[in-house]
Parts: sequence; C-alpha cells; structure tokens
Amino acid sequence: MSTVRINKFFTEQGFCSRRAADRMIEEGRVRINGRVAVLGDQVTDADVVTVDGRVVSHQPPPVYLAYHKPVGVTCTTELHVAGNIVHAVGYPERIFPIGRLDKDSSGLILLTNDGDIVNRILRAEFGHEREYMVTVDRPYSLSFLKQLEKGVLVLREKTRPCRTKKEEATTFRITLTEGRNRQIRRMCSALGYRVVTLVRIRIMHIRLGELPVGKWRHLTPKEREELLTAVGLHGEESKAAS
Repeated sequence: MSTVRINKFFTEQGFCSRRAADRMIEEGRVRINGRVAVLGDQVTDADVVTVDGRVVSHQPPPVYLAYHKPVGVTCTTELHVAGNIVHAVGYPERIFPIGRLDKDSSGLILLTNDGDIVNRILRAEFGHEREYMVTVDRPYSLSFLKQLEKGVLVLREKTRPCRTKKEEATTFRITLTEGRNRQIRRMCSALGYRVVTLVRIRIMHIRLGELPVGKWRHLTPKEREELLTAVGLHGEESKAAS
C-alpha cells in the first residue's frame, strides 16, 4: 500500500496545489481518520481524509503515456478485439488512447486515464498539430506537396490547409491540424498516389524520438505541463500531474 505526504495526496486527487493544501492543514481544516492533520502527515489509500467535514475521494493519479504503436495494433479499448491497444501496451491500470491511429499506420499515440484532457485534445477548434512521415509508391513532384498544403477534396469536403516538407524522392513530412479518418491516405489517393508507410512522429510538442516500436514511456514533467497548458488545464490539474 503506497504512502504519500498529505499535501501531495491533495495534488494527486486534483483537489488543490501543495501550497493550498498546506494552508488548509495549518488552518486545521483537514482531518485524517477524524484526527486533525498536521504538516508532514502521511496517508495511505485506506485513510479517510476530509476537508471541512467533506470526504476527499481517493482517485488514481493522472497517467500520461507516449506509445510507439506498431502496424497491426487497433486503437480500441474493446478487449475482445484482437490486437487492441490496451493489451498491446500492457499498462497495469486502466488507460485509453487519445484519438486514433490507423491499424495500418505506426508511430506516436498518447494514452491516459484523464478524460478531461482527451476531450480537449480531440476538439477540432483547438487545431493541435500532428506531424507524420509518409512514404508513397512513386516519386512525387513539388506540385503534389503544394496541392496537399492547399487542401484536397476528401469525401466531398476539402481538407484544411497544412504544411509539408520534402524528405526524399518518395518520402515527405506532413503536419495536420485535423484528424479525419484515414485522412492522409485519402488525400494522397485523391492525387494519384498510394501510401506505403505512414508514421506519426509528433503530437503537438511531444515527439516520438527514439522510442522503439511497441514500447511506451511516461511523459516528462515538462511535457505534461506544456500539454495541460496547451489545452487550458494548466493550474491545479497541472500541479496534480507533478
């Protein structure tokens, strides 16, 4: 059973910052199992913590993972689906992916137990960037990249303007601010090209880097704070993730 300092307990529950917790403790507003808490007290999952007589529920601390999804893994939490991402990651607590990455694609995907941040990242009006490395079936021209940047008609709706960068004869980078289903494959197909490989290398400020295929890592404190700030949750929530 894990033990944490009382002020850290409050941040882990997203209740308040450590400084605010210390003030409440000094004011005698916090009790542990009916006893008035003092600075430096330790609590476990079995302890009942109250503030002004109200119980503070024990919540699992927020988890934010970066995962290098292999081709063949499906971004679903439905455990009966073969190759689902939950089994592939194998994290010991309940987490779910933020958005999707096609089964035929690989690369960076974020997973969390924080429902608030999922909704904010996925809301289209935020326009969060996602960068991909794409290889197509034959050499392309610069006019092909320009057409992608201007927008392509996909399922009767034009895609948003985006950024591209030439890498090699058949490989380029593309940065989108929307996430329509199989968007890049459909954009390329509409212009006469077939995607051979597609790897997401960045979501917002978080990069895939050297993370091996099939492996995951926790976001760094700096990555977490920037993520929470970008989606408007900086404050008590970002302190809770510290």
